[in-house]
Amino acid sequence: MQIVAKQGGLFGKKTAKKAASTTSKVTVKKSRGSSDPLWLPNTERPSWLDGSLPGDRGFDPLGLSKPVEYLQVDVDQLDQNAAVNKAGRIIGTFTPVVDEVSTDSLQPYSEVFGLQRFRECELIHGRWAMLGALGVLACEFSTGVAWQDAIAQEYAQPAYANFDLPFDINQLAVANSVLMGGVEFLRNTTTDPEQRCYPGGAFDPLNLAAGSNGDRLKEAEIKHGRLAMVACFGFAVQALAFGKGALDSIESFANSF
Repeated sequence: MQIVAKQGGLFGKKTAKKAASTTSKVTVKKSRGSSDPLWLPNTERPSWLDGSLPGDRGFDPLGLSKPVEYLQVDVDQLDQNAAVNKAGRIIGTFTPVVDEVSTDSLQPYSEVFGLQRFRECELIHGRWAMLGALGVLACEFSTGVAWQDAIAQEYAQPAYANFDLPFDINQLAVANSVLMGGVEFLRNTTTDPEQRCYPGGAFDPLNLAAGSNGDRLKEAEIKHGRLAMVACFGFAVQALAFGKGALDSIESFANSF
């Protein structure tokens, strides 16, 4: 027997085309007001995005996080002497547990296209982007060197805040790999989705997330992370297209008025 993916309806060419169109369709409806803010006004929230996650604005135009269902199909007839070999019939369906976490493999989630895994990846990438965007602006402001040219100086003599460091770039790379590899290894030993997104608990030394502020700050983190990812992408495009750093690009934009 074989198992094939199903998007919806009966299995077949006509149904497959219909399902492919429904996953990318954006349905227009009357505004629901500010009680349910969406990424695009006058659109309908997908049924699999219920708004329970911080920062959930119903953005999934390609249906990547849509719960998947599989069809179990019997073996096709393979009689070379027969005039007609019929395809295997559908004998069952299977709906996997999407957000089940295991430490038995390098891919801990039971389904790659799962909503919880997407949220974990978005948080991790957003945090790195916030550090990267701040680092680009701070280093360019303090040294006057564009971020894309900084690696050449680091190869010559690693420095931080204009102070030379007593080791070379290769030693820095090894230390970074060992330290961050260890942190990621420890984070992947837990199966609790909350702990995977917030290892060791929420970072709140000033107790700012007390009471009902916790959910608000989680949403603020997602918003800032998304903005930082867009900013880092913009930095890269500007450097490739015009050969300018972040501050030079901002200055050129300001002088255009």
